[in-house]
Amino acid sequence: MGLLLKKGDSVQVIAGKEKGKEGKILKVYPKDLKVLVEGLNKVKRHTKPSQANPQGGIVEKEAKLDYSNLLAVDPKTSKGGRLGVKEKDGKKVRYFRKSGSELSS
Repeated sequence: MGLLLKKGDSVQVIAGKEKGKEGKILKVYPKDLKVLVEGLNKVKRHTKPSQANPQGGIVEKEAKLDYSNLLAVDPKTSKGGRLGVKEKDGKKVRYFRKSGSELSS
């Protein structure tokens, strides 16, 4: 079974230093079970000057968060909830287990 969270989903952090914050998924790393979330888990990188960044210096960027520390946010209720998968018209559809509302892919 693959990861139920996909790129573009809104998530809430439920553990760690960013606990309680929300963001949007930018990238998913299924092999590592990690996720990159917009604006969360910022780290500072010391970079050498390059053509892309001629100045160099300290750059702040997002780092990966563990998949287990995230909870999908239901757009209708604005609360976090667990996801499930069901078949509808021969296709797999993700839905929130508590409210039953479907999550558009």
